[in-house]
Amino acid sequence: MDTLFWRLKDENLLPRKYFEVDFPMIVARKIHNIKSKPPLSKPIMESHSGDSLLIDSHSLDSSRYSIVGADLRCSSDLEEKLKKHGLDVHLPTLLVAECVLVYMTPQQSANLLRWAASTFPVAMVINYEQVNMGDRFGQIMIENLQRRQCNLAGVELCSSLDSQRERLLANGWEDARAIDMMKVYSFLPQADVKRIEALEFLDEKELFEQLMQHYCICWASKDSSNLGLANIDF
Repeated sequence: MDTLFWRLKDENLLPRKYFEVDFPMIVARKIHNIKSKPPLSKPIMESHSGDSLLIDSHSLDSSRYSIVGADLRCSSDLEEKLKKHGLDVHLPTLLVAECVLVYMTPQQSANLLRWAASTFPVAMVINYEQVNMGDRFGQIMIENLQRRQCNLAGVELCSSLDSQRERLLANGWEDARAIDMMKVYSFLPQADVKRIEALEFLDEKELFEQLMQHYCICWASKDSSNLGLANIDF
């Protein structure tokens, strides 16, 4: 139920086209919400141009925004659906995965990353998910999720920042980097950090820091046009 498209539109930062991919069941729920709530549907219509907007139970396609119901473990089906909705692989492309790859087996996530690296000549991939999962805190996280029938099929690749980087490099990406979320937190504007921390007293700061050290952002690029993607950093 991500709202990034609407936030980007509000800030006049929409890309040429924004694609969102999820399981068909999730997509159907989101499309129902969009159709039934004018504050969601109106911005899509405002940004749309050309022929009439396409919408059915498992997909939505406008000139600037598409939602596609697909299984990321099947890259051939994914590519077919994306191209059907106007994907131009020759445009510089940003791919964002938020706690997605960890639910796939290592081979499945490798196939997806390799497909993306071979499909887009100029692209950056950003992956947010768990890291340092081999220590005691990480094991407790895994056990808590397993008790809720939530299996992290790819958790072995989340053992360290190095394993996260190596996964990207091994599947066709260049100049991969990774930092944990505690590092990200330290890079935020300190005035904003103080303002946010003042909103509610944080009495478990050590637990917060441990949790942040067990999530990371990693990114890598392919840049045949020499746009300088490898220079993007925190």
